[in-house]
Amino acid sequence: MYSHSNYYEGGVLTMLQPLGDRVLVEPSEAEEKSAGGILLPESAQEQPAEGKVIAVGPGRILDNGERQEISVSEGDVIIYKRFGGTEVTVGGEDYVLVEEDSILAVRS
Repeated sequence: MYSHSNYYEGGVLTMLQPLGDRVLVEPSEAEEKSAGGILLPESAQEQPAEGKVIAVGPGRILDNGERQEISVSEGDVIIYKRFGGTEVTVGGEDYVLVEEDSILAVRS
């Protein structure tokens, strides 16, 4: 999709920066075939609930006024709640803005 340099030189990071405890995720592609090898129409493809972290917000402000940093970093592959984010389109590419509370795991 985007090369790493495009994120910083007029790409998605200059167009969309998450606020607070939100994370910008590029979702993984949906599977086009079933486990048995059958081609699935787009309407039957299950939307992925994992993707690559493209950008992170500065973190949540706690009651004592301190900022709690987000526990994931750019480049991490995360698993998030299936309906835990807001879909956005930037430059013709689809992304999901996910709150940190909706992140379930980091894939290693």
